[in-house]
Amino acid sequence: VEARLKEQDVVGSLKPGEVINATLYTQLVELLGNEPVQLRLDANPSVISLVGLQGTGKTTFAGKLALRYRSRRPLLVACDPKRPAAAEQLKSVAERVKAAFHPVGSDVVETCRSGIKMAHERNHGVVILDTAGRLHIDEEMMLVLHAIENEIRPHVTLLVLDGMIGQDAVNQATEFKSRLAITACCFTKLDGDARGGAVMSVRYVTGLPVCFIGTGERPEDLDVFHPDRIASRILGMGDMRSLAEKVRATASPQQQQAVAERFLKGKFDLEDFLSQLHAIRGMGSLSKLLAMIPGGSKMDVDDRELARVEAMIQSMTPEERREPDIIDGSRRRRIASGSGVSVAEVNSLLRDFEQARSLARQMSGGKPRLRGR
Repeated sequence: VEARLKEQDVVGSLKPGEVINATLYTQLVELLGNEPVQLRLDANPSVISLVGLQGTGKTTFAGKLALRYRSRRPLLVACDPKRPAAAEQLKSVAERVKAAFHPVGSDVVETCRSGIKMAHERNHGVVILDTAGRLHIDEEMMLVLHAIENEIRPHVTLLVLDGMIGQDAVNQATEFKSRLAITACCFTKLDGDARGGAVMSVRYVTGLPVCFIGTGERPEDLDVFHPDRIASRILGMGDMRSLAEKVRATASPQQQQAVAERFLKGKFDLEDFLSQLHAIRGMGSLSKLLAMIPGGSKMDVDDRELARVEAMIQSMTPEERREPDIIDGSRRRRIASGSGVSVAEVNSLLRDFEQARSLARQMSGGKPRLRGR
């Protein structure tokens, strides 16, 4: 970075700090790999082996991966005979994401073979092996993983790492890489304040590519790793591209256009407001969404506030949502009682909504004059 900066000229309106940020960003993107990793999953079925320590979120990650490849009818295979609870957890995860499940047997390699045979017979295009996880890397675990690698020969082996443990992630990645043929790394728990420093360190020290990052607890919270976006997060610049993708995935362009038109016509009501709240909650936690906006991670937000607002609107009748002006004192007391909030909070919601509606009407009234110029 220092060498790059010495070569840079501060020209035009750029400030020295902006040049430093731009140079750091470019270097980080190069370090992190420039382009997203494309996994080769051409075989049918394609076998993916997940390895990593206990507590990294490997089993949850298996479910997220199954959801991502749902078009190929994935099969989740439990591969840890010493931890029956792990198999039960994987079964629960499989049910949640509507994926097929294969139970664990006494012999891990035979369990894997049985799972692959089942995939052939039932036309599952992807087989995900949830291998044994331990609190620490030990020889017994490594012998089992070696057996899977040598006997089953998975097409892809993904190392699952906890994105919040810093230097320990580097140590784990270094050890696993020295013992197994790792295809790529995946990081879990990269939501909230976890900006991605562990990702940068693992990539720099081991040279292993990164293909996926987990950004929340829901099965949908799995993103392809984009080096440019994680570089922005590390530098505190937000991740507007990922935010835009979440918005597009949550509501169709037609739905967004319809609400926007109603707003601009001054016809925006509490039904529209409720649908927008559902869309926001569908994208994940508010704190996680704000972390994607430059400077947003510093904002103090309470996700429970959205839940309270939603409860208040749902305690209204359809008529009250369409015509908030009819909500008098007795109706406000009923809404407050039904949603478990104070009357003052109901008053505040209606006041804020009226301000937004007034703004919409002003904008609507201004449009003809703009067109007439």
